Amino acid sequence: QVQFVESGGGLVQPGGSLRLSCAASGFIFSIYAMGWYRQAPGKQRELVATITRGGNTNYADFVKGRFTISRDNAKNTVYLQMDSLKPEDTAVYYCNSAIARTFPSWGQGTQVTVSS
Repeated sequence: QVQFVESGGGLVQPGGSLRLSCAASGFIFSIYAMGWYRQAPGKQRELVATITRGGNTNYADFVKGRFTISRDNAKNTVYLQMDSLKPEDTAVYYCNSAIARTFPSWGQGTQVTVSS
């Protein structure tokens, strides 16, 4: 079955950096556009960044210039490099297909907390 395992989150000070990883399995990873999403307490899940199977990327305005999405098809893994982190980036981060509702299952996510 389709599975996503996110890792790399943690507590970081404002202005700091983190690199998230998401290992995917149960489908042909290389043919799917992938995305990173986040959900802050009391808010809906939102799309942060996407990457096509060919490596083209797109970012939400609120992370543009600070976050970088990448993928390694040989490892079935998608990454999110997060720089210049802000307190408002605090959320649980998830990966999934870039197209909503392609895969109904979600991983456990990885908590990112930006605080001094």
